[in-house]
Amino acid sequence: MKIWNQTEKIIDAIAELMGRIGWILILYCMLFGVTDVFLRYVLNRPSLWISTTVQFAMVLTACVGGIYALNDNAFVKLDLFYANFSKRKKAICDVITVVYTGMFLGVLVWKGHTAAMLSWKMKQVTPTSIPIPIYPLKIFIPIAGIIMILVVFKKLVRDIMVIVSETRREKSGQES
Repeated sequence: MKIWNQTEKIIDAIAELMGRIGWILILYCMLFGVTDVFLRYVLNRPSLWISTTVQFAMVLTACVGGIYALNDNAFVKLDLFYANFSKRKKAICDVITVVYTGMFLGVLVWKGHTAAMLSWKMKQVTPTSIPIPIYPLKIFIPIAGIIMILVVFKKLVRDIMVIVSETRREKSGQES
């Protein structure tokens, strides 16, 4: 149990780091997005690299933001039913959805890895006047998927622990 608690702390620290990176990326998008608009429409001197890097930052924000949001239970759920469920029923619903989450993340990591390796071998760059490498971004996508799988696994273990403890509690309540 002590090892699992340490593992959870490490996963939480990684998710928190992803959240902080996301925060920096959002600031980057805001600052350079406004700068790009100012350069383009006020000074009539459009940037050759800002819009591309802001697009990269938005993709990275989605990757790291998803990890952070999942770890903090910030995703929207269908609370019409879910909110009224007991802890045990919520945990059972979450365990069922892990199957679909795992399938999605498995394909994301598998196909993302394939695309990243191809991009890296080709040293893929943007087709713009300033060639910006694309492969670092494509390499990060499966890495983010793996980190997301770690968060999902942590939540799965917690849900199983809730189901087991609630079941034990119900059985001990029936016996007395």
